[in-house]
Amino acid sequence: MLQATYQKYTLQFKQPSGTSRGVLRTKDSWFIFLSNKAHPEVVGIGECGLLKGLSADDVPEYESKVAEVCASINKHQYWLEEGLKQFPSIHFGLEIALRDLANHGSKMLFPSDFTQKEKPVPINGLIWMGEKEFMFEQIKAKLAEGFNCIKLKIGAINFEEELALLKYIRQQFSAKEIEIRVDANGAFSPNTALDKLKRLADFDLHSIEQPIKQGQLMEMAQLCEKTPLPIALDEELIGIFAAVDKRKIIETIRPQYLIFKPSFIGGFSGTQEWIDLCSEFDTPWWMTSALESNIGLNAIAQWTATLDNPMPQGLGTGQLYTNNIDAPLAVRNGHIYYRQDSRWDLSNLDCK
Repeated sequence: MLQATYQKYTLQFKQPSGTSRGVLRTKDSWFIFLSNKAHPEVVGIGECGLLKGLSADDVPEYESKVAEVCASINKHQYWLEEGLKQFPSIHFGLEIALRDLANHGSKMLFPSDFTQKEKPVPINGLIWMGEKEFMFEQIKAKLAEGFNCIKLKIGAINFEEELALLKYIRQQFSAKEIEIRVDANGAFSPNTALDKLKRLADFDLHSIEQPIKQGQLMEMAQLCEKTPLPIALDEELIGIFAAVDKRKIIETIRPQYLIFKPSFIGGFSGTQEWIDLCSEFDTPWWMTSALESNIGLNAIAQWTATLDNPMPQGLGTGQLYTNNIDAPLAVRNGHIYYRQDSRWDLSNLDCK
């Protein structure tokens, strides 16, 4: 028999982090602690993480749903198959906790050369929105840290200033030296998006994420058909749970790339459905975290390492917080590692 409890945990950003939807200072997660009554000392931990105003399951009854799942944890098969379809981040947290418990609470969820031999996974360096000088400093720091792929959040400051930032980078580094991805988070209007994409394409960018808001399928399809710059869908996948609707997204829009945030789209199983469709339609993809703590980041990084995707992944967010969970994860020279000489520190958590 299983037993479960949970803890709400508020992560504190080291510095306010800007997106086109506003500035983030804190982020809430709910940790599920799972054990077997026969061996209560072995605890599996999963993270259910929300992004306010963006996650499909950002609803008032969210915490009560976490509590309901914990109270009826022995129905976990029902929760994973049916009961949490509208709560993808809780689904993901439960998947992590069950897998961790099955592996004796070791946090070794998907053993591979990543966990056993410190084989690194390439990642992009994330540049947060802010004043021009602040973004310049971030760019310089990421380049100094050895990143050869950087991702800029755009759409919050003046578009001409954002173009100036891209021009600065390209004056220093060619596209062969530094891969640049930009993420508009839906900030452009359908009427002006194509013109902006044409101007952005002058800087040999790898791709742009979600140039217009999700839910505008025909407008996005037209953009993907005409764009001079490859488009990656991100928010477009949020709230799409049925297999028929997932297929419709890809068939209608025909995007150049898809980007997967497991806590937004139903965890490992929900993401795998998208990956299978990408194989069918020959659509490249990459994985990214959604500002989870190191508990969630660890799960995503370990799973991603087993998928043999050579593209830089979006897995470098574990360093954002002052009160993160200390983990063996480390970022060096534009790669994430699982360090063999480091241990987990779970003292911040109420693992009861």
